[in-house]
Amino acid sequence: MTLIVLPTLLTALALTFLLSRPNFHWQWLDHPNDRSLHQYPIPRTGGLAVLGGGLVGGVLLMLFVPGTHVLLMALPFGLLPLIAVSWLDDRWGIAVGWRFSIHLWTAVSLLLADLAPHALNLPGLSWPLPAWVASILTVLFVVWMINLYNFMDGMDGFAGGMAVIGFSTLAWLGQADAGLAGVCWMVAATSAGFLVCNFPPARIFLGDIGSTTLGFLAAVCSLWGHHVGLFPIWVAILVFSPFIVDATVTLLRRLWHGEKIWEAHRNHYYQRLVLLGWGHRYTVLVEYVLMLACAASALLAVHLSPAGQTLLVGGWLLMYGLLMQGVAWLERRQMV
Repeated sequence: MTLIVLPTLLTALALTFLLSRPNFHWQWLDHPNDRSLHQYPIPRTGGLAVLGGGLVGGVLLMLFVPGTHVLLMALPFGLLPLIAVSWLDDRWGIAVGWRFSIHLWTAVSLLLADLAPHALNLPGLSWPLPAWVASILTVLFVVWMINLYNFMDGMDGFAGGMAVIGFSTLAWLGQADAGLAGVCWMVAATSAGFLVCNFPPARIFLGDIGSTTLGFLAAVCSLWGHHVGLFPIWVAILVFSPFIVDATVTLLRRLWHGEKIWEAHRNHYYQRLVLLGWGHRYTVLVEYVLMLACAASALLAVHLSPAGQTLLVGGWLLMYGLLMQGVAWLERRQMV
């Protein structure tokens, strides 16, 4: 696997260095506005480096790792339209309806690949799902993962770090399937190459191309691991819960207050911590600790009894509740 991971990492790293150069002729900039956390224009072409590294890794996987073809051959039907609409959005901006339509098609492509779960597995429970219910849940899951990863890509080193930790964890959980583990290690490696120049202070951003691609691949690998029986969906959700919980709770809060959820904002919990004065570097390092704790819990969860899994999930629900209350308390304290 090292012979695949290393070229993938080096390709992504080289492309990231090239695309982050201020005088590079082929780049587009993310200009700061009143909802941004950065202070000056930053290239948002990091997604191209991630794709370049992923292309090299994908070719090597198909050549040397058996069992990879099935998964990789199913990806382009959804991934290529997603990349195209994200590129257009990065360059000129695309109406929400067009983006959402492509996101729906991307999710449907996974239904055609038969990745919809046939049962809803929870700690100690397994409920068979009618085909139409499984299809709806799969589409919602994929579309939400694509968008939440895009929403959460708003702080230096954040999305890249989640990808490195999250996909490395899925690779370890899925090591019995060489194809799944190989794809996850590949995504983790290309994300690590990008992260070198994205760690605070960032010299390059993912852009929509990178963030939506990583969100889509997180959904794909989660569904694939469940499909082949290596881990249930809820374990994958636990792995990526630092993103899922923040984005979902923030969305529900904005809906409750009647805000336009498709508009940019600074209401995510990680953004609120930066605005409290924690800064990008300190906030992202704290988030890394949370990500690593979630990853360790997921690795432990697959070895626990149903009762132990239930306690683990309950503990994390309590922990997230306390963390969110803690952020609100810090904000109230600052206002005094």
